[in-house]
Amino acid sequence: MLTVESLKKSYDEAPGRQARRKKSDTTRTYAVGGVDFEVNDGELFTLLGPSGCGKTTTLRSIAGLERPTEGKVSLGGRVLFDSAQDVNLRPNQRGFGMVFQSYAIWPHMTVAKNVSFPLEVMPRAKRPSRQEIDHQVADVLESVELGSYAQRSATKLSGGQQQRLALARALVTRPELMLLDEPLSNLDAKLRETMRFELKRLQRELNLTAIYVTHDQAEALVMSSRIAVMNEGRVEQIGKPREIYTRPATRFVAEFIGTSNFLEGKVVAVNGDEVEVDTPHGRLVAADPPRKPVVGDPVLLSIRPECVDLSHERRGLPNEWTGTVRTRAFLGDVVDHIVRIGDTEIRNRSNPTLSIPPGTEVHFSVTPDKVTLVPVD
Repeated sequence: MLTVESLKKSYDEAPGRQARRKKSDTTRTYAVGGVDFEVNDGELFTLLGPSGCGKTTTLRSIAGLERPTEGKVSLGGRVLFDSAQDVNLRPNQRGFGMVFQSYAIWPHMTVAKNVSFPLEVMPRAKRPSRQEIDHQVADVLESVELGSYAQRSATKLSGGQQQRLALARALVTRPELMLLDEPLSNLDAKLRETMRFELKRLQRELNLTAIYVTHDQAEALVMSSRIAVMNEGRVEQIGKPREIYTRPATRFVAEFIGTSNFLEGKVVAVNGDEVEVDTPHGRLVAADPPRKPVVGDPVLLSIRPECVDLSHERRGLPNEWTGTVRTRAFLGDVVDHIVRIGDTEIRNRSNPTLSIPPGTEVHFSVTPDKVTLVPVD
């Protein structure tokens, strides 16, 4: 198990050349502002967030490529970094495999040589025999389906094959932990989608423990055992993909993962697992909130577009309102409707067989278990 405790990484910044000479004028900017999480054995743990959120800095700090300002990183009880004890193992002492965004394939080497090189440069006491190296290289190339390409020049591979070669090179030393920094971002959309499932298959078959960095929400939802959503150097929420999507803990998570409709309101009643909320357009009921509010609390209601049901007739369902279709958009496998209720617009996402013309009056409803209460900061 990898444990990250109170990890911080800051940079000193001064407003100008003269100020740089005065330590008192120096300001400190935190790229990572105090991060805590654990990665279980056999888990693919994803750091997800927008550019500049601190996810890559966190990964590089775990790898030993950045020295954190504060905190502690340990793997299976072995301390890799501890600011309090002044412990900071070098990257090659940590026993990790890493796949970079650029792949960093050596163009003058064959596929097999790219993979064998990490074994060949190991300290003599730990270096396998030539026969063992050849055997490990053959095994790992077969696992990523590149066995027949062993003697091919690395520059003759496609983008997807180069990505698998980078993965094979990281795997050949049998690392305790794999670190992957946006490894699919250089691939085209179709290949990227294929490689998501390929990477997930390999991770499961080889029982790899991995930390995966991405800004792609779909990628994170497809591949991850658990996700840590990061924003401005901090973790907003950690959970399984379905939990992150259906029960966002903050407005940022609800906005960043997929699309949400938001309504502001105030709690007027709490009845067991149900919470009644007054909004500018009427009362809504939410079921099984992640955190129990009290009467009078201001809250934000988050409703996913696919959870909004449209009908031409009122059906007497909970959370049923009347509005007018303002626009519709055909997206291939789905159709989106924008329904106006007063000065508020609600997005519905439906099967393309349901296509309602703009200007049509409709009734929309959402079941209480699909309404998420998000605390107001």
